Amino acid sequence: MGSLARRSLPRRSKRNSQGGGLRKFLFVTFAVGIALAGFAAAQQIDFAAGGGTLFSSKPTSASTAFQPPAEKGGLYPNVSLQYLRKARWGVNAEVAFRYKEGLYNDFQRHRPVLYDANLVYAVPISDRTSLDLMAGGGAQTTIFYNTFNNCTSNSGVCIVHVNDTHFAAHFGIDLRRYVWRNLFVRPEFHYYRVFNNSVFHSDNVARASASIGYSFGRDR
Repeated sequence: MGSLARRSLPRRSKRNSQGGGLRKFLFVTFAVGIALAGFAAAQQIDFAAGGGTLFSSKPTSASTAFQPPAEKGGLYPNVSLQYLRKARWGVNAEVAFRYKEGLYNDFQRHRPVLYDANLVYAVPISDRTSLDLMAGGGAQTTIFYNTFNNCTSNSGVCIVHVNDTHFAAHFGIDLRRYVWRNLFVRPEFHYYRVFNNSVFHSDNVARASASIGYSFGRDR
C-alpha cells in the first residue's frame, strides 16, 4: 500500500486550550511587572532580555523505528522579570522560545516554548557583581504546525503531533555584572526536568544563555 502516514490527532479543542497556558503566563508576568514597578524606589526590579540555545541527549539506538528526536539546538530568545527585596530574596518569571521553527523528524515544523516562575536568592560577590540562584516550576509547550500533512520515514510510519504541554521543574544560576550604572550583562545556565516529555527523547533539558538587563531601584 506504499508509505503509510499514521496520525495522532486528539480532539483539537482540548489541545488548543493548552496554548492558553502560555498566554495566561505572559499576561500574569506583565501584570505583576506593572504592580511591582511602583515599589522600584524601595526594592529592586530587574528586566532582562537575551538569547541562547538548548542541550539534551539524542537517541543512540541504531533502530530504524520512528523515534522522538533530541530537544537541542536552535536560537532561543528569552525575557525575564525579577523582584528582589533588600535581604536579597525574591521571585522571578521568565520565558524562552525557539526563534525559528524547527523540523521535527524532518517532516513537521515545531516550536518549543519554556516558561517558569522561581524563588531567587542573590549572593553578593562585589559591589558590581552578584550570583543569582533560583528554583521553581513551570511548563514546556511545544507548538506543532502543518498537522494534517502526510509524511514519510524509513519505517514507513510517521506520527503527526498537535500542541503538547508538560509540567517542568526548573533550576538556574546566573552571574550578574553591572557594566554601566544599572545596566548589567548576565551569562546564565538553566536546567529543566520536563516530566513525561514524550515528544522528545529525554526529560532532561539544559539552556545556556546570555542576557542584557537593567535594574530599577538598585543602590549604587
